[in-house]
Amino acid sequence: MSQGVSGAGMGIILLRDDKILLGKRTEDISKGTSELKGEGTWTLPGGKIHFKESFEDVLVREVKEETGIDLNSFEIICVNNDIVDEKHFVTVGAISEEFEGEANVMEPEEITEWKWFSLDELPEKLFLASEKIIKNYTEGIFCRD
Repeated sequence: MSQGVSGAGMGIILLRDDKILLGKRTEDISKGTSELKGEGTWTLPGGKIHFKESFEDVLVREVKEETGIDLNSFEIICVNNDIVDEKHFVTVGAISEEFEGEANVMEPEEITEWKWFSLDELPEKLFLASEKIIKNYTEGIFCRD
């Protein structure tokens, strides 16, 4: 059996006026850093969990690094198994309505734009991990393989 890559990450639904924030991942494979092959898809803010990092530290850091938004609080809503080819990540999903600031492109090599979407008018190409978190939220499911 071949050895793949595994890890853990987090994604967060930022909810404002019944809309969620999604970022468009770059189409350029050489610039994107996702191991789950998300080029050209729309994604929630989030990223990999660093060694010894708390969930709060991950989300505060990732939301600020990616969007410039300050996260005040959040709630864990789900855990997913995300597998693409030889890559396997466990993704913890969260939600927050308590944050400050406006979304700005802070890492243009990875995310080309941030946009607010209604849950019933989401873009077609969603990043796998983000799609599962959003589905879990809308369907009230905690864990999804």
